Amino acid sequence: MSLSPDEREQFLAEPHIAALSVDAGQGRGPLTVPIWYQYTPGGEPWVMTAAGSRKARLIEAAGCFSLMVERTEPTLRYVAVDGTVSRIEPGTEELHAELAHRYLPPERAEKFLEYASAELGEQIVIYMKPRHWLSADLGAI
Repeated sequence: MSLSPDEREQFLAEPHIAALSVDAGQGRGPLTVPIWYQYTPGGEPWVMTAAGSRKARLIEAAGCFSLMVERTEPTLRYVAVDGTVSRIEPGTEELHAELAHRYLPPERAEKFLEYASAELGEQIVIYMKPRHWLSADLGAI
């Protein structure tokens, strides 16, 4: 059963790990990787990645990407959204902290942020303008 627009947006707003997919070029399947993301219902989903990474270069070249999130309990439910890149901005410490605290307990988030600051280098934030949605709740199967 498909989710309503409100249900799918609420589900996407939960802190799931997304599968990000982007066209990887002729003769290749899409690049698909797990990623943290942020989303507020009615807004634009965004991801943060290393500037110049393969993922960033492919998204910039394609101009679009997809995110898919799922759960298996208490019901089998998923939401997939794809859309065009609306903007790319430099990553900030505030946005990095927002993501870390979305996915990690406070003490682990702070340790991750220390690591990220020392090891991950320049980050960019890629925003998506949602174009197409696919969602379902298959119940408790």
